[in-house]
Amino acid sequence: MAPSRNAERDAREARDRLRRYNARQAVFGHQVKRRKRDNIIAIAGVVVVAALATVTQVFYFTAGPGYTPSASPSASASTSASPSPSASPQGQNTGDVPAKTIAEDRSWSGELELNTVKLGFTLDGKAAPQATSAFISLAKKDFYTTTGKTCHRLTTDGLYVIQCGSVNGDGTGDPGFTFGPVENAPADGVYPAGTIAMARGNDEYSNSSQFFIVYKDSTLPAPGYTVFGKITSGLPQFISSIADAGVADGSTDGAPKVATTITKLTIN
Repeated sequence: MAPSRNAERDAREARDRLRRYNARQAVFGHQVKRRKRDNIIAIAGVVVVAALATVTQVFYFTAGPGYTPSASPSASASTSASPSPSASPQGQNTGDVPAKTIAEDRSWSGELELNTVKLGFTLDGKAAPQATSAFISLAKKDFYTTTGKTCHRLTTDGLYVIQCGSVNGDGTGDPGFTFGPVENAPADGVYPAGTIAMARGNDEYSNSSQFFIVYKDSTLPAPGYTVFGKITSGLPQFISSIADAGVADGSTDGAPKVATTITKLTIN
């Protein structure tokens, strides 16, 4: 009888060892699956974050000087502000566009203050009546000097502009209208230092509230951007106090390192 009891005991122990082994294997398998799942979730998270960052950049750099579908989205080469106008119906005005007659087919003068830098300027209501009218209309409503209206973009390589005038102060928003087509764009694509022009998206009818100032001669591709004014004084001060400081993140296209706000705007 002893050998039989020993055999049964050995069999029970073998079964116990097998159960424990299977249990360990099950736990190990679960841990492996969990690690794989966690890795997949982590990778997916990184992909999502990267995708969101890319989308944000694409959204941010889809309007302004120089941007075309084939051009790299660097300075709104694009001034890139990204007003909502880029999503408006193509080939037509939208919303309550200020009357073109506001410009009165004449020249205007004024002063734009960025932080403490005073920039004298003139507007050409004859060459660019619609853009000039829109700018004057918004200025009269104190749109550009409302709290939060920052100049959200500075470019420092190949294209030299500062872009201002978005609704939310960060390149986004829609003041309630878009208009086109492009007026008074340079035939040779050269925008001399001091040029004031309208920022836009791909569509020529996506002009709105955003504008850019060229602080160093720049060249932009056709169909170009509506030139409606020029800086007549103060540009060297702007360059030394704002542009020369560069971009906040150290790149050549983005928010100015020196936070820039329109503190005053007068038009006569």
